[in-house]
Amino acid sequence: MSIKSGNTEEFKQFSQFSSLQEFNQHTEMWLLEHKYDFTKGELVGLKRLVRFAAKVPGVCNAKIGTILKSIHAQYDDNGISRSTFKRMILKAMEFGIITVFETERKNGSQSSNLYQFNRFPSNELPKEEKMNHQYKTSNLIKTNNQKINKRYEEPSTLDYSYVSSTVPHPFVQLVKCFFSDAKTIEEYWHMVQITAFRFECTNDTEDILDISIQAFRQLIGKIKRTNLVKNTIAYFYGILNNKFMKYYLEQVSAMETTTPISHSFIDGIDAEWDWLQLNE
Repeated sequence: MSIKSGNTEEFKQFSQFSSLQEFNQHTEMWLLEHKYDFTKGELVGLKRLVRFAAKVPGVCNAKIGTILKSIHAQYDDNGISRSTFKRMILKAMEFGIITVFETERKNGSQSSNLYQFNRFPSNELPKEEKMNHQYKTSNLIKTNNQKINKRYEEPSTLDYSYVSSTVPHPFVQLVKCFFSDAKTIEEYWHMVQITAFRFECTNDTEDILDISIQAFRQLIGKIKRTNLVKNTIAYFYGILNNKFMKYYLEQVSAMETTTPISHSFIDGIDAEWDWLQLNE
């Protein structure tokens, strides 16, 4: 069955996110994981694709020409080429950030592609019914999804003694009591690093460790008291986000500054782009 072209809102069933905030959080994690795998121009294209996927969180069916036109308008006709944008799409597909579906008009001719942003992988395997879409895609998409599925299905058989030395020992000692394999422990710590980076406190190692331990204990308390936590990694990230935001605001208050914190992922990704321009 082919996908018929239409307005973005007609493709709500392709969204993997319950809200724009959730989409922003997952996209931020993708960016932190792979930002150095993209060139400067490709990052501009990815950033703009994210913006076009805000109306229906994680779904975009805009024409490439429309996206490129908006980039050229922002950068005074110094945007990126179509080939750069297409290279970005191929990389994003390879990393599992997006899935691309071909659409067609009523007369059967090919229309603009449908870009579906995927969730950042957690310690849970994706449910089979979510992975098997009802629509047929091109061989390229099928091949790409097969590679992604294989990557997800690789089991972790190493226990906590194999955890990377970059993960603080006190954190390992706590988490291993509930999740003993190395891969899961490292993934929890990766969420800590992402959140610390987001709130610009990566150098405050002692405070980061203290906050991470508090957050994990809060997670375990929630799990033991209720059965509402279905995705422990995502819930842990939410706890961290709240605690680091409070910590950041306390630091700002202590310095008697009026510097505001940005709650917008779009602002954050713009700042990262400016940083890349200054450091390359």
